[in-house]
Parts: sequence; C-alpha cells; structure tokens
Amino acid sequence: MARSTIKDSAPTPSWFTPKRLLMIFCVINMINYVDRGAIASNGVNGSLGTCTESGICTSGSGIQGDFNLNNFQDGVLSSAFMVGLLVASPIFASLAKSYNPFRLIGVGLSVWTIAAAGCGGSFDFWSIAICRMLVGVGEASFISLAAPFIDDNAPAAQKTTWLATFYMCIPTGVALGYVYGGLVGNNLNWRYAFFGEAFLMLPFAVLGFVMKPLQLKGFAPVESKKASTSIETVSPAIEDSKVSDINGCVVARDEGIGAQASSEASKSRGAFNILNQLSRFWKDMKVLLLDKVYVVNVLGYISYNFVIGAYSYWGPKAGYNIYHMNNADLLFGGITIVCGIFGTLSGGRILDYMSATISNAFRLLSAATLLGAMFCFSAFCFRSLYGFVALFSVGEILVFATQAPVNYVCLRCVKPSLRPLSMAISTVSIHIFGDVPSAPLVGILQDHVNNWRETSLILTSVLFIAAGIWFIGIFLNSVDMSAEEGENHISTVEKTTMKPLLAENRNEMLDDSSEA
Repeated sequence: MARSTIKDSAPTPSWFTPKRLLMIFCVINMINYVDRGAIASNGVNGSLGTCTESGICTSGSGIQGDFNLNNFQDGVLSSAFMVGLLVASPIFASLAKSYNPFRLIGVGLSVWTIAAAGCGGSFDFWSIAICRMLVGVGEASFISLAAPFIDDNAPAAQKTTWLATFYMCIPTGVALGYVYGGLVGNNLNWRYAFFGEAFLMLPFAVLGFVMKPLQLKGFAPVESKKASTSIETVSPAIEDSKVSDINGCVVARDEGIGAQASSEASKSRGAFNILNQLSRFWKDMKVLLLDKVYVVNVLGYISYNFVIGAYSYWGPKAGYNIYHMNNADLLFGGITIVCGIFGTLSGGRILDYMSATISNAFRLLSAATLLGAMFCFSAFCFRSLYGFVALFSVGEILVFATQAPVNYVCLRCVKPSLRPLSMAISTVSIHIFGDVPSAPLVGILQDHVNNWRETSLILTSVLFIAAGIWFIGIFLNSVDMSAEEGENHISTVEKTTMKPLLAENRNEMLDDSSEA
C-alpha cells in the first residue's frame, strides 16, 4: 500500500521535453547575465562629471554620474550581488533535499525580478547597492540547481555539449548586456534598462510556481516523503480509536493531554529537523573540502574568474581609454558574443570528442587557459587597435572554452545528491574570491597607477596561475561519481527516482521496479 501511494504521488510533467527545459534555463541564464553586462556598460554605468582647466564643466552620466561615485564605489556595485549569493546559495542547495527544486527556483527568480525593478527606482548609492545584493538571492536559487537538471536530462553522449550551451549564455548575456545597456542608457535612461530586465524575467518567475514540478536525480520526491510520514502516523490514530470504544470518558481527557503532547512533540521535531539539516550540511561540506579534485578545480576556477570578472566590468572603460574607442560597449559586446558562443560550444564539443572524463577535462582546462592567457597578454601589448582586436578575440575563444569542462568536473567528482551543494559552493567561491574582489581591486590599482594598459597586463597575468592550478588536476586520482546513488537509496521506489522524470520510458521502469 505504501509503495503504491508513493509511486502515484510522483509528478509526471507532460509538456516539458529535455530540449525545452534546456531552452528555458538558457533564457533565464541569459537574462541574469544581461543584467551583469548592462550595469558595466558605459550607457548604464556612465562616468563622473569633469571640469577643464578653463573652468568648463560637463555633467556626469549614468549611475556613477547621478550618484557621484568614485571608482571603488562603482566597483562595489558590480560585486554587491555576492552578499545575497553567499548567504542564499547554501540555503537553497540544502532546501533542495526537502522541497521541490523548481519551486525554489520560482522563489529565487521572484526575488530577482523585484530587486531588478528596485535598481531602476534607486535614489542613492545604498539603495541600489541593497537591490544589487538581493539580485544575488535570485541567482543563488537558479545557478546551483539548473546544471544538475541539465546533466540529468541531457543525452549521454552530449552532456558536456549541453552544459556548454547553458554556460555559453554567460559571456553572451554579458555581451548583450553591454549592447543593451549602451542603447537604452544613451537613448532613454539607465533606469529603464533595469525595468526592462525585470519585465523579461517575470514570466519565468511565475513559471516556477505554476508548472508541474521536476525532480533531481539522487533525491526522493517531496510528495513521497510526505506520503511516508502520513503512513507512519496511521497506527497511533487507530490505537486512539480503540481506546474510544472502551471508555469515552477517559478518551475525552486523554485527547486534551494528547493535543498538548502533540504540540510539544511537533516543536521538538521542528528543532530536531533544523539541527539535522545543519548537521547534514556540515557533513556534506566536509566531504567537498576533503575532495582534492573538487578543491583543485575550484581554486583554478577562482583564479580564472578573478580575471573574467574584471574584464567584464572594466573592459569597455579600459578599451575606451587605451584605444580611444567611441563605441567601446558595442565593440566589446560584439567580440564577447562571437567568441563566447564559439569558444564555449567548442570547449564542450572537444571534451565530448576526447571522451568526457575528469582527467581529460583538466587537460583541456590547463591547455586552453595557458594559450588564452598568452594571446590576451600579447593583445594588450599592441598599440594598434586592429592588432588588439585580432589577438584578444583568439584569446577570448580559448578562455571561454573552459566553461563546460570546469562545471563538468564540479558535477562529476561528487555523488548526485551533492551536486546542488557542489555547484552552490563553487559559485560562491568563484565570486567571493574571484570577480567580487577583482572589480574594486582593479579600480584601486587603476587609481594608483593611472594607466589602463599596465593595469590590464597585470590582471591578465593571473590567468597563468589558473592554468598552472588546473595542470595539477591532471595528475590527481579522479573518479566519476555520477553513477553513485544519492542518500535516498533505501527503498525500491526511491531508486526509480534516480532516473530523470523527462525520460520517455520512466513509467515502464516504475512498473518493473514495483513488480520486483
């Protein structure tokens, strides 16, 4: 009876196919990073007002001009989202074990939508900084759960390519953000850029609540857990009814005592569940931190993201000052779109062609990053704009080829039930130690040296460190843990949930397992 109830309670989405799911996640990811690019664009970010020696002054533009921000404050705005991401990522990853992940994504995207609209209505530095922090909450719910969903439902021979398609939206979104922010900021007002982003994300926030829920591999459905709990509580109820037949007076008094005891027990269970969640979280964290493959991969990713984060924020401004680009937003946006798409997809396809293994992923990561660093460093040494564009384009293609392999390692070096936490901690780490400090630190460096070419060369040198760290990963003993069962492997029904719900033969597997 219990097995039948649990089986029937598992939701079966009808409209979603793996490709539709991938498309939805890609659009959400794209909008998220369009926001990241828009706030860095010259049209939205703007510049401070200036005065010449003759006393002629020009008013500032964009966020920096309207709120009179120095370079450090301006850099802080690019990193403020990290506060929300840092706090919310482990929470969402842990809640995925108790609540349906897609509902959690709906909650996070709702917060993101409200926060983006709040950025458009901000009135000073602190108001927009707080809204940028809340944007990180939305990203936390999505970024740690989307990749495991894609990994579950992608064809076996194309998993890295599908991940590449998803992560291709990061550079493409940032690049479109440059163009979008430049066009909206220069022709309307920088505030409308944020209002437009909120409008685009709203349908996906609603979708997270209204669609039939999906389930991650390695986790039993929430409905199954509720069914199991209700079955366990049937016996005490039956015993109480038997007592009622014997002596109604006694039961009338016992029901009051029972209600009070039940309330106290409920509070105790609530406290116990919280402690159990914390204990489980620290246990899982210990597993991740003791995994040499995971740690080396994330350390290399941190160094890599330190450079990419500063490139994405200061790139248009550096290009404008070094090469006197009048259309820096459009040029950097165009280069990043083309190189981001080609580089990211190529990285995924090459790893699938090489045979997708963790050691091969490290080989690709170290080689692509080393060559990319050499080309980008050489680009900033050129005085000619055309030489810079040619070399920097090749460098970006090589650098973006790392997106799929690095996330492939994060997903495959841990067991399925740890994937959300693995992605969450990876995301938090690359931001809190990577692009979050890089934007303000590069701002401080530039304030000190006052030379964008020198600043760019120093920044690019960090890519050589990333290549060296990933090179170490080649020699580590790595095991693909994707076939390992999650923590919910006790019952036969829960084992069947290890297969993605979008698979065509899911019902056949459920019937076979129940008969066994």
